[in-house]
Amino acid sequence: MMLTTDLSQAQADMRFAYFGGASGMLASSIAWLCAAVATIQALPKQAVWVLFIGGMMIHPVGVLISKILGRPGNHSKGNPLGSLAWASTLWLIFSLPLAHAVSLLRIEWFFPAMLLVIGGRYLVFSSLFGMRIYWACGLALAAAGYALAQASASPTVSAFTGAAIEVVFAIAIFALNRREVRPDNVFKANPLRDSA
Repeated sequence: MMLTTDLSQAQADMRFAYFGGASGMLASSIAWLCAAVATIQALPKQAVWVLFIGGMMIHPVGVLISKILGRPGNHSKGNPLGSLAWASTLWLIFSLPLAHAVSLLRIEWFFPAMLLVIGGRYLVFSSLFGMRIYWACGLALAAAGYALAQASASPTVSAFTGAAIEVVFAIAIFALNRREVRPDNVFKANPLRDSA
């Protein structure tokens, strides 16, 4: 019972801090939109770099959006889910060379590969934020990635698809999280856990 309560408190802290993750997802959809526009204005290979660079801006832009909307944009020190968030970020970063290698084989596969990678990361967010909607989001992104790869869709169509899916789920998560209140819990810092 205590473990469940601790997990619920940690998830509530994450939801409040980051607006349920919707702020970061909105920032991500903007990165996808910029990449989609780049496929039209420039070469698809340049759009790959637009998504990579835009991806590096997701967290700071998401934090800024959270703060503009009255949320802290950072979780409580000692929240054990902070290490899960960091681990899922590292997994995403480690997947980028694979997606880039795929783009060198067939540029049409880059954005679908990224949809699969990001979809997988959002499945972890279900545990991070305690929101089942992330299962739907992750599976929708993965299914879109698979279908777009099978159809050999253009990079433009694939990038706009990623942007559209993420903006729809960001709006839904904003709506679900609009009444979230700051949790009363205060986590005790654990030097061994916080250094991981």
